[in-house]
Amino acid sequence: MALTSEDVSRIADLARLELPPAEADAMLAQLNGFFRIVEQMSAVDTRGVEPLYTPLSAVHEVALRLRDDAVTETVDRTANQASAPALEDGLFLVPKVIE
Repeated sequence: MALTSEDVSRIADLARLELPPAEADAMLAQLNGFFRIVEQMSAVDTRGVEPLYTPLSAVHEVALRLRDDAVTETVDRTANQASAPALEDGLFLVPKVIE
């Protein structure tokens, strides 16, 4: 899928970018190069290949560094609301901003 200079101009317009003609030509070459790489990658048969969660796992075994999902802190509502200018029944009171 090759882009044209009109495509690059349209993309720049949609992104609200001012792209001089010299830069538009360079951008066209870069974008078409990117799409060529994507087409090459899409042509590779990846059936049966397990996805990697990190590229390092292709080289050696990587252990997940996940912590246990456990409560480590408690919430002290009274301390958190101590600086509030107005409270009612444990809730912050704020001025009405919408009529």
